[in-house]
Amino acid sequence: MSAITSSFILDEAITVGGEEKIAAGTTITVRKPGSGELRGLALQNLLQLDVASLQTLAPRITAPVLLKPFVDAMAPSDLLQFGTEVVDFLLPKAAKPASPTT
Repeated sequence: MSAITSSFILDEAITVGGEEKIAAGTTITVRKPGSGELRGLALQNLLQLDVASLQTLAPRITAPVLLKPFVDAMAPSDLLQFGTEVVDFLLPKAAKPASPTT
């Protein structure tokens, strides 16, 4: 069974210590976390987009890997994009709006 993934594009480069680590426009792939990857985290905190929880989870489920210092250096809009992908994975299907049919 293949992993479920989603992605977003960085609006701004991630720069750590004056060095660009990941360029703006890079596609970040986010893999749906398994229970093991959620160890030590409270789901409620992730649903509330708690920054510390997102920092812990990011290196476990992203490609390229978003290490904690990278998450610290992310633009707020990019952090929100990442958090939104995580929340989407955590919500049960019944809690999501129905897809429009064409």
